[in-house]
Amino acid sequence: MESKLEAKALFSDYASRLQTVLATSDWSAVADLASDMKRCWEDGRRVFLCGNGGSAGNAIHLANDFLYGIAKKTGAGLKVMALSANPAVMTCLANDIGYEHIYSEQLAVQAEKGDLLIVLSGSGNSPNILRVVEQAKKMGVKSYAILGFSGGQCKQLADVSIHFPVDDMQISEDLQLVVGHMLMQWLYANRH
Repeated sequence: MESKLEAKALFSDYASRLQTVLATSDWSAVADLASDMKRCWEDGRRVFLCGNGGSAGNAIHLANDFLYGIAKKTGAGLKVMALSANPAVMTCLANDIGYEHIYSEQLAVQAEKGDLLIVLSGSGNSPNILRVVEQAKKMGVKSYAILGFSGGQCKQLADVSIHFPVDDMQISEDLQLVVGHMLMQWLYANRH
């Protein structure tokens, strides 16, 4: 019985910490991202997402939501690509030129000026995330970063940072999906 009480206390604490971040966050950068995504959608531009670990999974999840979920009509979704979705490409690049290049090399081939990059990172310090943001700058691809902890180097490097100053990787990853789902619902409500 004691372990059940301990579990309930932990769960309640987790929920409370998540609720606090949600209740105290400034959503203006998310509104900017929504507008930029809608512009990409209307102009036929592409949106790229990436992250590591759970954030890589979140990038794939959100790419699915933006491809189909925002329009729910064949061929009407956003042109979107999760750079973390192709293990053959990622392992080739990691093996041949280094893990820090797995996303920047893909972006260099796939993206064009006017496209959009969204990076998902807890720390904001992963070399592959920093490199892809640097590559985006070289190409005229606007970058957004959804970050936790201190925001790391990416907080200053990205064109726009959506920073949740929470020192918890799971809550950081939860917030990536919360932002993504907010965007999905807004885009669906404002579909063309």
